[in-house]
Amino acid sequence: MSIVLTPFARPRLFPKKPRPNTIQDITAAEFEQYLNRNEPDRVLDGYAPFCKLHVHRNWTSTHCLTVPISDSNRHLLKSGYEARNKDELPVLTRWFEGVQAPVANWLVVILYSREQLAKEGEAIDADWGIVGCLYTEQPEDIPMAPITMMRNALGVAEGGSGVVLERAAYQRSVAFWEANANWR
Repeated sequence: MSIVLTPFARPRLFPKKPRPNTIQDITAAEFEQYLNRNEPDRVLDGYAPFCKLHVHRNWTSTHCLTVPISDSNRHLLKSGYEARNKDELPVLTRWFEGVQAPVANWLVVILYSREQLAKEGEAIDADWGIVGCLYTEQPEDIPMAPITMMRNALGVAEGGSGVVLERAAYQRSVAFWEANANWR
């Protein structure tokens, strides 16, 4: 089984100008090499048959992706309209400024099959393509953001995967993201 970073994930996980809320201590090439040489601690099913999650103990100093919202940090939440890349429409997002998450215990690598990526216009020369990575305290997935679920339901033309929105999963996502936020 071979794994590569997709053009979609590379600038988000390994930006040209490093940020403290992205993967630390390694290059994109070293990340790919590690994933291809080391078996994950767990493999989880993703939100669709073409999606798998490889759970690896964090071998970097990467910090958790999210921070719980509390009365003591709520005033540090910011929001704005942003697109994940130049081809997507901006959507309302929120994040913390002025907080730092603890170092993550786990890196949960989100993989899409070669066939799904071809449908989405991202041909790869590997079995699986990395589309994202979650940095977590527990060796498990965190719910996809509600807006990502909606974008997926809109289809490939709008930057999604074409997976229909599942109401119960959406409600679990809202519950998680009402209580947590990303940080910068």
